[in-house]
Amino acid sequence: MAKHLLLIAALLCTGYAQADNSLAGTTTAPDPDGFTEPLQQLKFNPGLDQREFERSTLSALNVYDPLESWNRRVYHFNYRFDQWVFLPVVDGYRYVTPRFLRTGVSNFFNNLGDVPNLLNSLLQFKGQRSMETTARLLLNTTIGIAGLWDPATKMGLPRQSEDFGQTLGFYGVPGGAYLVLPILGPSNLRDTAGLAVDYTAESAINFLNVAEVSKNHPELWLLRGVDKRYQTNFRYGELNSPFEYEQVRYVYTEARKLQIAE
Repeated sequence: MAKHLLLIAALLCTGYAQADNSLAGTTTAPDPDGFTEPLQQLKFNPGLDQREFERSTLSALNVYDPLESWNRRVYHFNYRFDQWVFLPVVDGYRYVTPRFLRTGVSNFFNNLGDVPNLLNSLLQFKGQRSMETTARLLLNTTIGIAGLWDPATKMGLPRQSEDFGQTLGFYGVPGGAYLVLPILGPSNLRDTAGLAVDYTAESAINFLNVAEVSKNHPELWLLRGVDKRYQTNFRYGELNSPFEYEQVRYVYTEARKLQIAE
């Protein structure tokens, strides 16, 4: 009982100090990795049973991660690469390239990505999604001039993402061990194999001759990578939590389950 009272008093003092800081217009300074003190946001429920709390916490973090030590090193590498290389390049790309041109580049590569989307929709017997993706490819490749514009979305055909990792999951293949891929980020054994299959299929189909041209012009792959990061809103350290690795791992795993189930 005394421990609970001390904890409540400490939390009340923390909340009072936090409110006082907000009135003064000050903000909490992040540490070098961009994380702030997690206990400042802690909400204590004195009526919660301790065992129930422990069970729910362990369940939330229960992701199969036998390579955690290695994955954490790769995660940190990705964080630093993003901070020192990727985001500065993306910022430069945004600065020197007009918005309409950036949108055209994104539309073009998204149109290429609709080819594996269509193949995986067919493999999962998603008839309506397959027809919608086919219509998108026809409209954006013709009226949209090789995908530089996206008239299909304006006509009520939004882009749907399907990959071979989802296809394997559709047929019951488990995700396997969690992996953090260099630069690419969260994945697992199943989804990593799916990435390789999608890449091979896209190269074999050679839609709009892009795969063939890219062999002699690797700058196209560089542009595609920059555009992919430009379209991705996630920023390392943005969660302001020292448990960001666990949160990202859990969210990725659960999101993939939902994508496979839909």
